[in-house]
Amino acid sequence: MDFNASLRKAVKTGTVFLGRNKTLESIEEGKAKLIVVARNSPESVKNLVNEIDIPVYVYEGSSVQLGKACGRPYVVSALAVVEPGESDILNAARV
Repeated sequence: MDFNASLRKAVKTGTVFLGRNKTLESIEEGKAKLIVVARNSPESVKNLVNEIDIPVYVYEGSSVQLGKACGRPYVVSALAVVEPGESDILNAARV
């Protein structure tokens, strides 16, 4: 599985909320099916995702690289996949 390709496809064809605040909202509303956090995410984000019962994928790159992987020119420390669209991203394992 090429995670970056799956992520781009999910962003393009599905429903993906980018950023810490939107990710937290989707968790609280019970909408998130997968959470992706950048390796260098703030500790507050990492601690939060350790407390939830939703699959979490730790992206091996930085938040800058995660933003680029989403096709965005800005930093993304966390994102929530609500609907994967045509992507197989939900097959990503919890790390």
